[in-house]
Amino acid sequence: MPLVSVVMPVYNSASTLGAAVRSVLTQTHSDLELLVTDDQSSDGSMDLLRELAVQDERVLPQVAPERGGAGRARNLAIQRARGEYIAFLDSDDMWLPEKTEKQLAFAAEGDVPLTFTSYFKMDADYDGESTDWIPNGRVVRARSHVDYRAMLVQDHIGALTAMYSRTVLGTRLMPTMRKRQDYALWLSIMRDGTDARGLAEPLAVYRAHQAGSLSSNKLSLVPYNWELYRQHEHLSVPRSTRALAGAVWQSLRNSRV
Repeated sequence: MPLVSVVMPVYNSASTLGAAVRSVLTQTHSDLELLVTDDQSSDGSMDLLRELAVQDERVLPQVAPERGGAGRARNLAIQRARGEYIAFLDSDDMWLPEKTEKQLAFAAEGDVPLTFTSYFKMDADYDGESTDWIPNGRVVRARSHVDYRAMLVQDHIGALTAMYSRTVLGTRLMPTMRKRQDYALWLSIMRDGTDARGLAEPLAVYRAHQAGSLSSNKLSLVPYNWELYRQHEHLSVPRSTRALAGAVWQSLRNSRV
């Protein structure tokens, strides 16, 4: 069975970190390593990580040399990876126990190097322990197939569910952008001709931290999307404008669902 390298950035996440790490260590597919980069936390996150590393040798924490944001923290972890697959989980989210096993089987069955899954969306105060959340959480459904053109309009891949094959795609790092680094990574992979496949079953739990309305949060990403289209994807102004208009419309539409 392939070794999976799980990438986790951490910044002041002591209150949720334990549940996130446990959700990885209790996977039914146990051949994995958890590469955690602490981005100069000040709340004891690193102390907790050291304790977890003593308890399970698969936990491999590292302190970033300086604050650099989630994208750079993820890249430091990816650069240490030994696995055939790279998977992603943030320190306030969780996986269901069979997530890795089922996603590996899904990727192998379809011979697909980039996969993602549906996931549950929970309130930020979910404790990570109770078992009655499954029928109460909103499910964000994964599309069965996503290509580059569709991704330009909307990021259909939840980062907490994404997994890519290093054997097929090589080691792929996230671009050094202030935001939307994960989106930029999926686009760079798909621009090279790889489509993504989605597994319909929800296999992860996303904690929604919401300040202000969903619409305002989505609209705040407009300048970052524009930067992504122009500087990372090198799209022309007309094509970037069309993609941005589609992204804004889709975000506002989703906010009303």
